[in-house]
Amino acid sequence: MRRALAHDIPLLVGLMAEFYAEGGYALDQTCAANAFAALIGDQSQGSAWVIEADHQAVGHAVLTLRFAMEYGGTVAYLDDLYVQPPSRNKGLAAAALAELRKVCEKAGVRAMMVEAGVNNGPAQSVYRRAGFAEAADRRVLALPLAAPAHIA
Repeated sequence: MRRALAHDIPLLVGLMAEFYAEGGYALDQTCAANAFAALIGDQSQGSAWVIEADHQAVGHAVLTLRFAMEYGGTVAYLDDLYVQPPSRNKGLAAAALAELRKVCEKAGVRAMMVEAGVNNGPAQSVYRRAGFAEAADRRVLALPLAAPAHIA
């Protein structure tokens, strides 16, 4: 896995489009490209990563950062984790999560968070094996203030 650079944006948008298509969504590729450019251009907001196997890009991860009073510091949010179907079940997602955890620990991040679809058992299994647990006393609520990158 390697940190993504500006020249990786078309690759990242392509991977994100595949990821969204699996969920039944089309992707606004201009919106996604702009979001990747903003993230890559300002690492105080987080970072994007390219997951590789045999020197080929096979997935991506996006980690964003925010301050959380509950943890008294910065928390990381795993916004995207995608591995292409032919490269799944080979430990790549688990290895990416382990590497991201090391990055976060080195940076002093106080907690990592992730959302997984309620019907996405495979993703939930990967996250649980990495140590993530459901917050029994929390529920994610959203108030969209702009259109999402996916098109329903």
